[in-house]
Parts: sequence; C-alpha cells; structure tokens
Amino acid sequence: MYTRDSRDLLLGDLRKHFTEDGAASEAEQLLRFMNLRNTPLLDAMIRSRGEDTVFTLRGQQKRVSASVLERAALVLGDRDQPALPRNDERAVFIVTGGAGTGKSAVGLQLRAVFEAAGRTVKYASGSRAFNGALQEQVGYTDKEFRERFAYFSSFVTPPAPPLDVLICDEAHRLRERTIDIYRREEKSGKQPQVDDLLDASRLTVFFLDESQSVRPKEVGTVSLIEEAARARGITPLRYRLREEWRCGGSDAYIRWVRAVLDIEEGTTEWTPDGLMHVEVADSPEQLEYIIRAEEAAGATARMVAGFCWPWTEPVGQGKAARLEADVRIGDWHRPWNAKGDSFREDGSVPPSTKWSVHPYGINQIGCVYTAQGLEWDWCGVILGEDMVRRDGRWVYRKGQWREDTESGVKRVRVPGSFDMKLREGTGSEEEKAEEFARCVRHAYHVLMTRASRATVLYSTDEETQAYLKSRVGDVQIHGLRPTWENLSAEARIPHRPSPKRKGHATPPGQELLF
Repeated sequence: MYTRDSRDLLLGDLRKHFTEDGAASEAEQLLRFMNLRNTPLLDAMIRSRGEDTVFTLRGQQKRVSASVLERAALVLGDRDQPALPRNDERAVFIVTGGAGTGKSAVGLQLRAVFEAAGRTVKYASGSRAFNGALQEQVGYTDKEFRERFAYFSSFVTPPAPPLDVLICDEAHRLRERTIDIYRREEKSGKQPQVDDLLDASRLTVFFLDESQSVRPKEVGTVSLIEEAARARGITPLRYRLREEWRCGGSDAYIRWVRAVLDIEEGTTEWTPDGLMHVEVADSPEQLEYIIRAEEAAGATARMVAGFCWPWTEPVGQGKAARLEADVRIGDWHRPWNAKGDSFREDGSVPPSTKWSVHPYGINQIGCVYTAQGLEWDWCGVILGEDMVRRDGRWVYRKGQWREDTESGVKRVRVPGSFDMKLREGTGSEEEKAEEFARCVRHAYHVLMTRASRATVLYSTDEETQAYLKSRVGDVQIHGLRPTWENLSAEARIPHRPSPKRKGHATPPGQELLF
C-alpha cells in the first residue's frame, strides 16, 4: 500500500519495473487495471446495443445502483400488478457528485436494467445539448428516442398511470416551474417543476451537481428536492459519488480547477500527475492549431468559450443561412455554434443539439449550454473578460455592445459577459452581483472539466493570461504533437461511429438496450 506521504517510494518501485524510455503500452494497461481509464459515455452506449450491460459500474456507483434496485423491488412489487393508488408508497433518491463522477453512467445503466425488467421508465434531462448528442451519436430514430427519453418540461401533465421509474439527470438545471417556450399557459406548469417530476412516477432518482448550476433561474438543489419529497411524506435517500472518472481519472485536476476558480480552497499551482494534460496557449490561433491537430489525428476535440461576445442570429433562411463570426480576438474570428435545430450553410454547420458530436462541429465555438454534460478527449477553453484576475482576486464584468455601422451586427464595445440570462437575477444589487459571479465561475468550471485527456486554456485578458501561465507553468512538448499519435496503441482506442439508421424500425440484431 502506498499513501500520499509515500509517493517517492511508489515512484522508486515503479522505476524498478519500467524503463525510462518506452513501456507506454504496459503503463496504459496498468492504468486500466487501476480503473483510471474509462470508456467515454457515448462510446459505451453505442457499444452496448444488444448486450446485457451498458457501463462497468465501480465502487460507489455499484452501491448506488444496488440500493436503487433493492428499493425498487419493495416499492414497485410485481410488475404485472395494476398501478397502485396515489397514496401508496413512493421513493425518492438524490445522488450528488462532481463532474465526471459517473452520474449519467449510473442513471443510464439503471434505465437499461429497469426497461429490461419490463418497467415503465423514462430518462429525463434539462439539457437539450445532452439529449441531442445522445440521439445523434447512438443513432435513435425520433420515435425510439421519444419512447425512452424526455425533458423536465415534458411532465406538466403527469402520465396516467404514473411511470414506475423516472430518472432525472442534470437535476441542478431544474426551473422554478415549467414555462412553455411559446408562452402558452395551457402548456406551462401550475406548480414547481420538481413537483411535476415527483407526480410523474412512483420511484424518482435525481442526479445533480450544484456547482454546475449556471443560470439564476436554475434552482435544482438537494434541499429543494428534499423539501418537496418530505412534503409528500417521502424520506429521500441520499448518496454521493466522489471518485472521478473523467479528466483522466485525475482527482488532482478537478481540485485544481475548483481552486483556480475560487470555488473552493486548495493549491492553485498545477503539478502534472500523468493523468491529465494542461497547457496555456499563447494565442487563439495556437489553441485552435492544437485542438485541430489532435482531432485530425483521431481524438475527439472541441473549442469552447465563455459567453463574452454577442451571438448573432443566422443570416438568411433555412439550410442556406450563414453564421456570423461573432467570437473575435484580434484578427482571429470564429462563429458560435448554430442556434436552433437546423443545419446551416448548406449542411456544413450542424445544429446546436448535434454540435458536440457532429464532425463539422470542430469549426464552431461552443458555450456552456452546448457543452454541459458532454466530454471530449481534448478541449480548448477560451476565457473571456467576464472573469479577469486583478490584484490577486477574480473580478466579474458585464459587457456592452455596439452596432457595427457597415453590417448592423452587434460587436463588443465594453468587454464582459453577454449572457443576457445572467442579468435576470433577483434580490438586492449585492445579491444579484454575487449570483452573477457564481454563475460565471460555475460556467468556467463546466467548460474546464469537459476533457478526458487534455485541456488547453487561453485568456483574452493579458493579466489573466499571465496568471494562468504562472499557475500551469512551462509545458515541454518535446516534439510529441499531436500527442494522440504518440500514445500507445492501448490508449488510442478508436471512438465508435454513430450507427446511422433510417425509418422507425430497429434492424435485426440491433435491439435497443435503452
């Protein structure tokens, strides 16, 4: 056994068995045996079609899953019996955990098990980006997807009879109540959204991470769910997932991100741990070069940014509509990902719901709302001037725009946040300022924890850029770019392509587990 205090002893023993040069394949095998390498979520779902399991649950994940299944047997009883009265026993589970602790893996595994057992079950999320990526990458038809997945807003009218099980992922994104996108009152909720979800099923499982709440009107917290459950006479069961599986399984990286962003106390100086790579690019051009080089070599990769530039509506109609290059840093101009559910620029720009997984998504810049809940091998993160370092602390800013006299397009006049949703806070000016700062911090926390192998940072603010460089330190590449090509064969497991299927029938031999 090795402890934190005996790290030097561990390194010494490892050096006895590994040569200084080479042995990369054996090292990767060791990391896999230690469960520090995890199959990406969407790859696991594609690979699981027609098999008995989806994910290999580990440690705390197994305990949570077993507890839910055990409780379900007591609450739901025989699946052939008729629906029980509303006043009969129900159960609520609350599972918390940071980014990459496997909340979605547990939820999707439970969904598969319940469906295989003949239970009525749905998997709901508050994220259109997550649901869209799931449908696109796994290859569901619209009908198949609607039968299995939903949004929190789908339960204004509760199903009759209630579902056996409702799994609510990203529950930190719960709203006060459901508001129809077209403001139709009959489609809007009459009670808190959490009550809509509790009405919808006999056993409800909530997965959430309060540090990923990025809008003032996202109210999903443990206390909110507990109070709603107890008001119905239900004592919710709570679990916490602590082990990290994203970010290379690097606990140190997650702690470093939270410390750098002042979300929690800790060391702000990054010490490379061999599991997660971090570097600060000198320019947006260099950041893009790195991300594109890794993507071209076979890694999954995306560029994302803080919401620090106006977001222009597509110019034109339908698929021919053109995106404006809104993200502008000096002479480097790139478009945000497309709004809406339609392809743009004659099919060369995917809709927002598919941006994270479509091959052409590498050409646009994503934001927190299209990245949340998803992951890539490499992620380039551009920090704008909504959060800048001044005199040893973070300062938060709201931006102002001007109209370009030639094009009529909005451009930055005063750097800062252009996320209008963050200006909807309530309370005193001090409370609104703190809420704004919290949402900005949490947004960058989400963006900086999307990668499973490497994060590349760049700040548009000179002082903040210097601060990040001082925290990360010098990075020696030694000619190993792109790094993906220099990984051992065991580490370069090809990502699974999306099974493209048409129509509404599932082909023989591809029975859906989900």
